[in-house]
Amino acid sequence: MEVSESAEASSSLSDVYARRSRLTSTHYLNQSTDVVDSQGSTTNSMDFGAGVMAASSSTGFRGERDLIDSSHSEEMFTPVKHIKEENVIQAAAADSNSPKQTFVPCKVCGDKASGFHYGVTSCEGCKGFFRRSIQKQIEYRCLRDGKCMVIRLNRNRCQYCRFKKCLAVGMSRDSVRYGRVPKRSKSQDDQCVTSTDQNLDQTDLENKQLAIYDIILSVSQAHHANCTVTEDKVKHIQKKQSTLMQQIPIPTTPVQFTDEELEAQKLSMWLCLASLITPTINSVVEFGKRIPGFSDLSQDDQLILIKGSFFEVWLTRMARMFNKHEGFLTFEEGNMIQREELSVVFSPEFVSCMFDLAISFNQLNLNDTEIGLFAAIVLATPDRRGLGDMKSVEKIQDKLIEALKLQICRNHSTEENLFGTTIVKLPQLRSLGSQHSDIIQWYRAQWQRIRLPPLFSEIYDIPKHADDS
Repeated sequence: MEVSESAEASSSLSDVYARRSRLTSTHYLNQSTDVVDSQGSTTNSMDFGAGVMAASSSTGFRGERDLIDSSHSEEMFTPVKHIKEENVIQAAAADSNSPKQTFVPCKVCGDKASGFHYGVTSCEGCKGFFRRSIQKQIEYRCLRDGKCMVIRLNRNRCQYCRFKKCLAVGMSRDSVRYGRVPKRSKSQDDQCVTSTDQNLDQTDLENKQLAIYDIILSVSQAHHANCTVTEDKVKHIQKKQSTLMQQIPIPTTPVQFTDEELEAQKLSMWLCLASLITPTINSVVEFGKRIPGFSDLSQDDQLILIKGSFFEVWLTRMARMFNKHEGFLTFEEGNMIQREELSVVFSPEFVSCMFDLAISFNQLNLNDTEIGLFAAIVLATPDRRGLGDMKSVEKIQDKLIEALKLQICRNHSTEENLFGTTIVKLPQLRSLGSQHSDIIQWYRAQWQRIRLPPLFSEIYDIPKHADDS
């Protein structure tokens, strides 16, 4: 059998939460780091327990000051109470303005803009900062709960808030990766916020958008850190033909298998499939822990949400790995499993629905941040059976939906119906998840005939053997 059956899952979901609960979020709260190797490229190694975002490398550590622009590297900033950001920006603008030149401020920090970069007018400093952050996938964190003022004089103090403001004013991740984007009018950006914002003044509107981008940034970083099939990572997957079936001698004469033998083969194939899926469980747990507000829920509610949504989140992430034309599903390690084998494990009708939904989801052309937000919405479904605090979960999901709406409006301004088309996938995905639960019922009844990875057993509430506990 080409697929390994030894996907290690030494700890249960409860163990994962027990380990994470010993970490204190206040000790590690919000501080930005990045690491540079000898060639100058930046890498990250994050501990995501309790929302921790950190980076380390064997070649050394580089602090925040290395990212400070040379033109302002010696400037210091002393906070002054009760001064509005607009007044400080004007002061910073006057300091760098020439009487003979028209001053156009950078939308991020208020310094003199050098042109239209990544979708907004910005200075060279913020342009370079945003480009580095996207290209090197640097993760930042804030010491002030994401509420730092970003102006020219202190823009290097908190990289998290600076990056968040870059996104909030309209800088496009995709433009860094794929090239120039057309200019957008401010009215288009404002339309992304719900109609209830029409009575808000400009400052309140900006604060609301910054709060939404706090969510977008957190979920985006969580998705990129805990998903092995993002667009960039998929490019490096080495594909290989694999099978879920055991290798058996081919008989020279026709043979008829008994029902018990066929069931044994089906269980064996399901075990192989479980070994391919199990590594994803921990990544979904870590992803969930970093969704804003998720860790505030009770541990029981967190487990219910993760268990109830796991298949749907997995399918959302794996959608780009379905190849309907060739009839393959490619897993994280490159194993290509034929559609016919999946049909044996589940059913031809169910597998056909899986492929159809995955292909239609791919046709939306969502980027990784939008896929991460959609997966977070799926995970924070408030009507999962057994939830104790449905209202809190509903509030989390509402904020995630608004964040996805804003993100799609910003990145797909010419596709008016894309957000609605995306949200329609939620009930379709939920229906498929319900069918999957029905199929699992049969396997659950056969638990004594097979030894599954402990984490896989726990995620689907399948009894475990005594020596697996």
